[in-house]
Amino acid sequence: MSITQQYLLDTYRARLHGEPAPPAPGSHDRDLMRELRDYRRFRAVLAERPARGRLRRALTRWLRPRAL
Repeated sequence: MSITQQYLLDTYRARLHGEPAPPAPGSHDRDLMRELRDYRRFRAVLAERPARGRLRRALTRWLRPRAL
């Protein structure tokens, strides 16, 4: 059963029981990604690492190594 089919079944059951419909699949994805980003930044600060720009800095080091 796909996620869409499960959502439609849950919506149907909620309507039969007079309950509010469940949230649509993917409706909270943006909030989840924002919370994950904030959590990773928080963990970086606790570990005394830079909270921003770490990926860009790592890619720069990897793509442009220093000449010996």
